[in-house]
Amino acid sequence: MPYIDATDATFQSDVIERSKDVAVVVDLWAPWCGPCRTLGPILEKVVDATNGQVVLVKVNTDENPGISNAFQVQSIPAVYAIKDGAVVDGFMGAYPEHVVQEFVAALLPSEAEATVASLLAEGTEGAYRKVLEMEPGNEDAIVGLAELLVERGENDQALQFLARIPETDRTRLVAAKARTHLAPDDDHDATLTALLDQVKDDEAARQQFLDILELMGPDDPRTAGYRKKLTARLF
Repeated sequence: MPYIDATDATFQSDVIERSKDVAVVVDLWAPWCGPCRTLGPILEKVVDATNGQVVLVKVNTDENPGISNAFQVQSIPAVYAIKDGAVVDGFMGAYPEHVVQEFVAALLPSEAEATVASLLAEGTEGAYRKVLEMEPGNEDAIVGLAELLVERGENDQALQFLARIPETDRTRLVAAKARTHLAPDDDHDATLTALLDQVKDDEAARQQFLDILELMGPDDPRTAGYRKKLTARLF
């Protein structure tokens, strides 16, 4: 299928989330729009020729007013290019194929970007280190490498790599694994209960408490309760 039909309900996954991995071209159109019928096949042809390096998403504005309002569409066809959840380019009206080709070509990954993507997909320690030679702050490479180091027990080195980048949900989890040394069958209750008496005045105990909650995750029914207990002890 050369394109995806997005709706108000699927726009987040079809466009915003997808754009974090690949450039997305959004074509806002309607069945009654003559220029839309002219532009549509051109977009399909040009984007299809990228072999998946760019994705085309079409939105029927008559059926999906929420998306139209979000883009503040004044006229159609309206085309937007989205990368990493943000609009990076766009145009309105029907243009000839060579103009559309230039628009799409600007979205293609560079040779360096393609190399990085290939190395990240490889997922080996060597590949991650090569990425970091090219992009020292690449989060995917740092987190991937840190996970491999934690598996080998090289926790301090893993934490050094994680310190290179801002804290995120991903980095917190890997850092918690690196700092926390508990038996696999530990249900954490005894440890957390003991730590509660220390968290107010002992920074190391407080960090260990938070790390254990990170490892338990939000889906563990005990996590929210322990967070409340921590807050009560601290404040």
